[in-house]
Amino acid sequence: MEAPIADGPSTADGAPAAGVAFDARAPGVDADAWPADPRWDALPELRIDDVPGLLVVSAHADDESVGAGGLIAAAAARGLPATLAIVTDGAASHPGSPTVTPAELAAIRRDEARAALDAVAPGARLVLLGHPDGGVREARDAVRADLAALLAEAVPGTWVAAPWRGDGHRDHRVTGEVVAELVAAQADERGIRLVEYPVWMWHWATPDDPRVPWAGLRALPLDPAARRAKRRAIAAHASQVRPLSDAPEDRAVLLPAFLRHAERDREVLIVQDGTATHPAAGSSTAAERFDAAYARDEDPWRVTTRWYERRKRLATLAALPDERYGRALEIGCSIGVTSAGLAERVDELLAVDVAPTAVERARIRLADAPHARAEVRDVGADWPAGAFDLVVMSEVGYYLDDDALDRVLAALPGALGASGTLVACHWRHPEGDFRRSGDEVHARLAGVPGLTRILRHEEDDFLLEVLSADPRSVAARTGLR
Repeated sequence: MEAPIADGPSTADGAPAAGVAFDARAPGVDADAWPADPRWDALPELRIDDVPGLLVVSAHADDESVGAGGLIAAAAARGLPATLAIVTDGAASHPGSPTVTPAELAAIRRDEARAALDAVAPGARLVLLGHPDGGVREARDAVRADLAALLAEAVPGTWVAAPWRGDGHRDHRVTGEVVAELVAAQADERGIRLVEYPVWMWHWATPDDPRVPWAGLRALPLDPAARRAKRRAIAAHASQVRPLSDAPEDRAVLLPAFLRHAERDREVLIVQDGTATHPAAGSSTAAERFDAAYARDEDPWRVTTRWYERRKRLATLAALPDERYGRALEIGCSIGVTSAGLAERVDELLAVDVAPTAVERARIRLADAPHARAEVRDVGADWPAGAFDLVVMSEVGYYLDDDALDRVLAALPGALGASGTLVACHWRHPEGDFRRSGDEVHARLAGVPGLTRILRHEEDDFLLEVLSADPRSVAARTGLR
């Protein structure tokens, strides 16, 4: 595992997370904290009985052993054909080493990868793509082409295991994003399924961290043979678990405290589509997850302090084509920060959220605005009555299930009438608990009858659009032309 490149997993509202530790040598969360959480024993079981094949994609040699070694071993024990594809050459794990050059280290790690794979799946196919360690983002197109070719060879129904996109390391995120995009394109036609494995999450997150995708966690039981095989696989990465020399630059990358997370009697992976699982009681709803996050933290996604959030909020308010509105609906009001800005521009505001704790804070923030009210409401199941001159939908669309999104889209034309405006803003990067991408949300919104896009602001990180039943520009609305 290379020297970590901080990327920051994204929060539930799409903003980059703060305070994540990426280095396994730094103090991390104790491995015992996870099994102590009451949700741990209630995790649905992951079943691989009917899986026809397994393709495991790893950003670096050793990621797969730490995060999915048990899955590979369990699949091999069932006679499932398996392929391991390692994206990078692993040459950057010890920058500045006085004893080995990057090229020599890459060669060492190639041999370790073969030995580690043989420990869990003797004779399984190993594909070394050899892209620059730490440079997956820059090589994204080439990585995509390589992985697309491998996926084309997979039998229908193959499971593809990839690094969790929220793991907090840039190479992991980009690798996971590429795999997720490729799998999504073939899921319906060929039955290809995605399973994600966290590596760093166990180290930087506590069980109560709102970024942990509890709803998607699945537990794969590991028998003693699979656990022994996984331990041998991890040990085979000697350059990572033992010092290369006494020099500080050659110290071990993976220390025992970190590796304890990989020694459990089950391997916990992430499945977002609900397939291949055995339902268990106690799984939380989205409303419960968000409410728990707000209960633990006054501002869990730093919407009041993070410049990304403040800038995005200013852009959203500036995008409103009319200076003032009559009645407005804000979907997903959170703690009411954007609500307060909207309240200055409207005669009546209804701000809604599924999390009661967030709504209580929004009410406090709106206390001096008697024309604005905040209430607990799931618009996917209970669309509010009446017409709205403005609907604001920010960082919500990817959490709605298909039926809920369909109901929202169906309600918009009637709610907005002949002149209403919809403002939508969404994060553009994949996340573990998203049902669809932000771009997909906006593509669906673009199909709402009677609405014309009058503004599109596109950045790498977020997409902001204004769609209106009134197609006129701001200049036309204000008589400038």
